[in-house]
Amino acid sequence: MRTNTTKAKLAEGKVVFGAIINRYAPDQVEIFGVLGYDFVMIDCEHGPMDLDQVEHMVRAGEVFGITPIARIPDHADATILRYLDRGVQGLIVPHINTREEADAVARAARYYPDGHRGVGGGRAHDYGVGVSRDESTAWINSQTLVIPMVEETEAVENLDAILGVTGVDILHVAAGDLGQSMGNPGPADVRRLMSQVIPKIRAGGKNVGVGGNSPADATGVAEFIKLGANFVTISAQGLLRLGAEDFRKRVDAALQ
Repeated sequence: MRTNTTKAKLAEGKVVFGAIINRYAPDQVEIFGVLGYDFVMIDCEHGPMDLDQVEHMVRAGEVFGITPIARIPDHADATILRYLDRGVQGLIVPHINTREEADAVARAARYYPDGHRGVGGGRAHDYGVGVSRDESTAWINSQTLVIPMVEETEAVENLDAILGVTGVDILHVAAGDLGQSMGNPGPADVRRLMSQVIPKIRAGGKNVGVGGNSPADATGVAEFIKLGANFVTISAQGLLRLGAEDFRKRVDAALQ
């Protein structure tokens, strides 16, 4: 059983950064570990990975010292259980709009007395070798990150109630679907709403994630961090594209 280093850094007041990986790519997990990123978001909401593939990506994260977190496709108890049993140390859960939904997710992700997660004896518990069930369930409860997504105006309207849910560690504000729920008014209006929501979440005692960030928009990301965001996701594909474009520009400049 392993320490969730991302959760520990957040407790120390640090800002953490993670790469969104939306295909089966254990090597990408390893690379971001070597590069010193804090976590990877294994995107199983939009990505095609099955559970066996997720488990291999989790293993890559464990070997290279980077926290494996999965964005799951829905918030059913059975879905939450199966991803956590693969060994992920956090769940990003889409479209959580009410206190009741947030509370249900937090309880499904943790064992008694903090919740009702089904008890299994697999890899999340080191297969029961050298540790009691009570010890392993308490440790896993303490290390799991529960991260509901605020990505609809209904969630914004219910934010005060959601902030009161025990067991929610981070509220992750996602620009793309939030903008869609606003009627796609344009990036400036979405950022304006996010600039109101982010400090409110921090003032309510929760960590704040910001998602959908372009690696080319370092200034925008920095502004979110100044407002209180401390859990930042960046597209791995976007980072690859940015690096490729930068290399071509450097070559062209050298040829002048």
